[in-house]
Amino acid sequence: MNVIVAVKMYVTKMAEESGPGMKVLLMDKITTSIVSMVYSQSEILQKEVYLFERLDAASSNEPMKHLKCIVFIRPTKENVSLLCNELRNPRYGMYYLYFSNIISKADIKTLAECDEIEVVREVQEFYGDYLAVSPHLFTLNINGCSQGLTWNPIHLQRCTQGIAAVLLSLKKCPYIRYQGSSDMAKRLSEKIRELLSKESSLFDYRQSEVQPLLLILDRRSDPITPLLTQWTYQAMIHELLTISNNRVNLSHIQGISKDLSEVVLSCEQDEFYADNLYLNYGEIGQTMKELIDEFQKKAKSHQKVESIADMKAFIEHYPNFKKMSGTVSKHVVIIGELSSLVTKRCLLEVSEMEQEMACQDQHSHHLQRLKQLISSDRIRNEEACRLVMIYALRYNKHSNCDITSLVDALKKRNVPESLYKMVYNMLEYGSQVDNTVTDPNLVTQESVVKITKRFFKDLKGVENIYTQHVPVLKETLEELIKGRLRENLFPFLGRSPVNKRVQDIIVFIIGGVTYEESLCVYQLNKSSLNGGARVVLGGTTIHNTTSFIDEVGTATFGKHIRHYRYK
Repeated sequence: MNVIVAVKMYVTKMAEESGPGMKVLLMDKITTSIVSMVYSQSEILQKEVYLFERLDAASSNEPMKHLKCIVFIRPTKENVSLLCNELRNPRYGMYYLYFSNIISKADIKTLAECDEIEVVREVQEFYGDYLAVSPHLFTLNINGCSQGLTWNPIHLQRCTQGIAAVLLSLKKCPYIRYQGSSDMAKRLSEKIRELLSKESSLFDYRQSEVQPLLLILDRRSDPITPLLTQWTYQAMIHELLTISNNRVNLSHIQGISKDLSEVVLSCEQDEFYADNLYLNYGEIGQTMKELIDEFQKKAKSHQKVESIADMKAFIEHYPNFKKMSGTVSKHVVIIGELSSLVTKRCLLEVSEMEQEMACQDQHSHHLQRLKQLISSDRIRNEEACRLVMIYALRYNKHSNCDITSLVDALKKRNVPESLYKMVYNMLEYGSQVDNTVTDPNLVTQESVVKITKRFFKDLKGVENIYTQHVPVLKETLEELIKGRLRENLFPFLGRSPVNKRVQDIIVFIIGGVTYEESLCVYQLNKSSLNGGARVVLGGTTIHNTTSFIDEVGTATFGKHIRHYRYK
């Protein structure tokens, strides 16, 4: 149950099955990202892959018949058409075709007819049709999967294909459960079941005694988690700087060197990042100091080149030293920028307010404090609106709820209309999908207080004030593993298993996941109390607060927002 290993294995097989000799890797836009997430350029060079080309943007028409061409693309109509053009006038000596998902027999026939010179040596399906972010986390990079709070048909198809690829790469044929209150979750579940039935021969794996489970959830059941400021290293970087396909753009930082204008953050390639991505803001500073101290010691030892033996030792260790130098430079810049933004945006004060509203039931106190914060020019409009969104989601059913006065306060700050109106869009997005089903995972005062009471038993001091919140996903998975997840709220699609025990669980969240939820899954997988369960988490995208608010805007576009319902 490791998605990085699964995708990396496919890329390795592609490079090795074509045999020895110089190779070019021909990809599309999406598969380029898929490969770069699991393989560095230096690693793939060791497989004799010396050239990287895009199928939709070939840099040269010059024939290079001495090269073997490994093609790794998604089996879309556009890609098949472009590949047909390539095969009619082949630039390379021989072609090895690998599709990232199931390709139709009709498309295979079309390609065969275009291969008049017979340059194709291999055609296979390698199911790496998703982006593997970490061993337990994957994404499909779909922003705005719904419109009018229902599926965009293109994104529904892409999610079906992406989840199928995950299942095939992990060799799982699961039972399917879905969030009963979500029509989108039900539709996606049905699409996946149709595909499993249609391609039953592909999913004919020898199953263990405990059959795997696919659980489809809807982001709308927990809209608060993506709105909260994050304080673990990976989540902070995504929140404040944005991680896109393991890359962070730092070009906006004044005086940044060209080498650091865009940096790669990959657990596979950066040991410091892999060891520290789940540390909190306070801990990461101390760890960084230790890394700098170690680097300075090595730098001093490298300055003492006084003999042939010293020179030899220096040359042997120089690659590691240079790599360490790059790691130090990169993380010093990132941590410095995070620290600067935390101070500039008053995020400690903002986050404390967020966590209190998310985890405690003190309406009058929260309303008063929120009005004070909104009237302050020390916080940005974005943070002010986000706080009002959290209040609205948290207290919209409270008898003294006063959303209108908070929105008026936002108007006094000259907040753009498009931003303050998102408060009502957020309420529409977080409203119950199906009023005939009472879903305890939707945000209610009772459920939040219940979670808070349980979690406060584990708090050990004020330093945890910024990490009190527990995502709904954690409780859902705990209930599932204990066999207590209610079937009327999370029904099985089709027959339910006789053995209700779960072991391998693939969770997919429509509307996106967060790094806070990824941390919960990581901790659950590491726990000795999880009954041997292994969880892989995926979603349409990985959100920070900005992308989530954009997602809500897209989802509620064209939807009549009922402002009159709220005080």
